Amino acid sequence: MERQFDPMLRDELFTERLENGLTVAVLVKPGYRQMTARVAVQYGSIDSRFVNPQTGKAVHVPDGIAHFLEHKLFESPEGNVADRFSELGAEANAYTTFTHTVYYFTTTSQFEACLDLLLEFVQEPYFTAETVAKEQGIIEQEIRMYLDDPGWRSSANLLEALYVRHPVRIDIAGTVESIRRIDKDLLYVCHRIFYHPSNMVLFVAGDLNPTEVVERVRASFAGREYPAQPAIQRILPEEPPVINERRRMQELVVSQPILRLGFKEREVGLTGRALLERDLLTSLLLDVVIGRGSPLYTHLYESGLIDQRFGFEHVPEVSFGHTYLTGPTHDPSELEARLLAGFQEAQQQGLAEADFERARRKLIGRVINLMNDLEGAAYLFIDGFFKQIGLFDLLPTLQSLTVEAANERLRSHFDPALAAASIIYPRR
Repeated sequence: MERQFDPMLRDELFTERLENGLTVAVLVKPGYRQMTARVAVQYGSIDSRFVNPQTGKAVHVPDGIAHFLEHKLFESPEGNVADRFSELGAEANAYTTFTHTVYYFTTTSQFEACLDLLLEFVQEPYFTAETVAKEQGIIEQEIRMYLDDPGWRSSANLLEALYVRHPVRIDIAGTVESIRRIDKDLLYVCHRIFYHPSNMVLFVAGDLNPTEVVERVRASFAGREYPAQPAIQRILPEEPPVINERRRMQELVVSQPILRLGFKEREVGLTGRALLERDLLTSLLLDVVIGRGSPLYTHLYESGLIDQRFGFEHVPEVSFGHTYLTGPTHDPSELEARLLAGFQEAQQQGLAEADFERARRKLIGRVINLMNDLEGAAYLFIDGFFKQIGLFDLLPTLQSLTVEAANERLRSHFDPALAAASIIYPRR
């Protein structure tokens, strides 16, 4: 078992890769009453085309199947698995992203029983034609509901504007038409391929003995036959280095317009420290240029173009990436122009060393706070794992960054030629 120690956080992380390929990670938190466990599967909504590692043949499954599978795994012959977690006094849930699916629970007691249940239900799918048809109706309602959700549509429209071919353009839940093509046989195929231990990681955090946790996990997988499986080859279309369209507009029931301005990543394919450095640099420069203490934010706020709901985020994935800035505004065109001008001015002037250091200290504090929260630590671990970023890589990488690198990132990423806008207008 490998042990890592972070001297700043005073945290220990133990990891072991089991014989079947599953990675088990235990973050030891002495004195914590709460305990959590998360199983993450490297299977998200963009994985609709792949080579079946068992046959060597290319497969194209309906969009939304990863999300559909997440919903269906909670069903078992004994009833809903979430109810069984509740009986054990635990809170359990799951979510699907563009790149992975996560199942988790949090509890203050009966951790071993909860862990056994978590490992059991992700390994033992139960699908019937009747339950699949029922789920199709439920997810269809969910999709139709999101079609009228302003925040959701704002995000989806921006992705369609930024990307030409990449499947990140497609809703995580799929479409009404695509989910109607899902059947139990397809679900079993996808579960058998993607829910292989070598394509999964288990993260556990709390006041726990890592050796005992690993042995319990090993026992749970004992007797289950998992044939050796090579890494799954995803088939992604070649994404051109341009945006799809400059602007997407839609009318919905909103009290005032919503602007979402995005900048498409120029270079993709990075992993590990290179990807982490780019993400952290972007977070730091965003805080300096448009964070709440910045002159640009103050100017936009005082002029009434933004309010406290304005926000921004950098999305760093291996096969795609972008940054967006969003918020309600009475004049989306003016806000877009002011933001573009503000970033152009920042590029010309450069970030000041003092502002950069202040943003760095702020982000260090945020990372430490997340690490002191079990769910925050779990999010950081899983978000980085499939990108080959370690949990204890964040702080030393953050401390190594320079204002010169941040200025270079500011000039290269925030290119108006790679910017697209999504605007939601009030329905007339």
